[in-house]
Amino acid sequence: MALEKKLKAEVVSQFGKNEKDTGSIEVQIALLTKRIKALTEHLKKNHKDHVARRGLLILVGQRKSLLSYLERTNRDRYIKILAELGLRK
Repeated sequence: MALEKKLKAEVVSQFGKNEKDTGSIEVQIALLTKRIKALTEHLKKNHKDHVARRGLLILVGQRKSLLSYLERTNRDRYIKILAELGLRK
């Protein structure tokens, strides 16, 4: 369920400081969000795929920890990324 290179490059260019900035927290959160959405669509069609469900829960946990870190360190960037990705608080 890895993201295509083209989609990943799009996300990096939108949220990163430059085209090679894959390590910034905003880019990591955005990439996790794209993977979560893809896995959610997969699970709508394949509801018995428990391995994918476990992977989805792991990704959601990773994103949650990154978001809580960002909220602690820089509240303005946290609010901005929530608005851009359409996530709830």
